Amino acid sequence: MLPLQRLTLSPMLGLCAAALLLPSFAHAQLFQFSKQDLIDYTASNPFDRFPDGRPKVPDSMLKRAREMSAEEVWAVLPGKGFNNQYADEFQVLHPGKKLVGRAFTMQFMPLRPDVDDTAQSKAKSHGLARLKNQTAIDMLQPGDVLVVDLFGKKVNGTIVGDNLFYYVMKATKGGGLVVDGSIRDLEGIAEMDMPAYYRHTDPTPIGNVMLTGINVPVRIGNVTVMPGDLVFGDREGLYFIPPQTVKDVLDKADETHVHDEWTRKKFDEGKYKSSEIYGSPSDPALKKEYADYLKKRLAEIRSAQDK
Repeated sequence: MLPLQRLTLSPMLGLCAAALLLPSFAHAQLFQFSKQDLIDYTASNPFDRFPDGRPKVPDSMLKRAREMSAEEVWAVLPGKGFNNQYADEFQVLHPGKKLVGRAFTMQFMPLRPDVDDTAQSKAKSHGLARLKNQTAIDMLQPGDVLVVDLFGKKVNGTIVGDNLFYYVMKATKGGGLVVDGSIRDLEGIAEMDMPAYYRHTDPTPIGNVMLTGINVPVRIGNVTVMPGDLVFGDREGLYFIPPQTVKDVLDKADETHVHDEWTRKKFDEGKYKSSEIYGSPSDPALKKEYADYLKKRLAEIRSAQDK
């Protein structure tokens, strides 16, 4: 378990004083990183931050990321030592719509009554309402993707139905939802234009669980997700991209797009076998042609991005 310095109140999971200032809570003990903890654990973040310390990947980079594919992300992250950032085997609400945004994390655990009773008592002593999943939902910002660790739960593992899904869509400006658990009211949700990844659908409301963390590290599949990660999803699955790698991932994706563009142009000419062009041209003259084309097109792309 990560050391959660500066967290107070509950010795079991470390309820923090900041959490007790939140307007409402969910079924459980609740903890957050302090602002300094969040800064410490994301110290390589090169971008601005939200007031709570969460990394804020720029909107301009979110826009660029919508042109990527999962393969382009994979081409960069393992080389930087990030070998566990991909998750799949989700149901995808809108397969033709990319999911891109900043991770806002929630962690749930199976309900344990003695822990829950203590947490609820502490919340009540501070004048707070009963804890519920809307605690975190009410904190969402534009560009966020709500990333929920519900440990794969199906029955009573439904983080939202159609009404709360609609709220998440409005609060995040269509950012998105990833839940290692369930959603309900799929008929209504399917009509809403926000990307979502989920394990199951189920008619039951959320229950028999307790919210144990907001904007803390969570596990989604085999990935450790940090608050502020760039979340990228396409038809294949999901990547959770550390902020310090985002620029390199995007720049490499631009190169890949140009490479694919040039390769298909050469195929369209009908003069070459695939092995003469792909993955890289073998002829020196073609190599130079490609290098010149890459330089020209990247300059055009960078100029358009700067506008």
